[in-house]
Amino acid sequence: MAAFDFSADDVFALAEDIEINGEQFYRKAAEDVSDSSHKDMLTNLADMEKDHKKLFEQMREELKQKEKAETAFDPEGDAAKYLKALADIRVFFDKPMDTSSMETILKAAIQAEKDSIVLYLGMKDLVPEKYGKNRIEDIIKEEMGHIRLLSGELTKLKK
Repeated sequence: MAAFDFSADDVFALAEDIEINGEQFYRKAAEDVSDSSHKDMLTNLADMEKDHKKLFEQMREELKQKEKAETAFDPEGDAAKYLKALADIRVFFDKPMDTSSMETILKAAIQAEKDSIVLYLGMKDLVPEKYGKNRIEDIIKEEMGHIRLLSGELTKLKK
């Protein structure tokens, strides 16, 4: 067991932050492209991230009380700050974005989704069964769906 365990609630909070960052990523990309169909696609992807955040909020609300339990004494909220920092620097972080083509935007988005899955897989090891470890799979499945969607869009572009 890790020195500091997290709960499913902690990971859902992280997932919500990542979705906020993803929405901002797509909205910024939509501002930077000139093709109206690409702009529409990116705006739709931003809206999906917003909906995804709402889904994670709903899933988080449905957690059992023990899956929301504090796993350690943390009066300063350092665990939440740590997870927020992870969301901000590991996935959809603010970096120079190459918006010269939809291909580069979609590839960056696919990489960000893959990074989020890797992060969730790592977090899953830090969530004991009694704190909702199995719930992390729900987040991973949602993100895998995003990769399938983005990959499909990338394939369409290459045809």
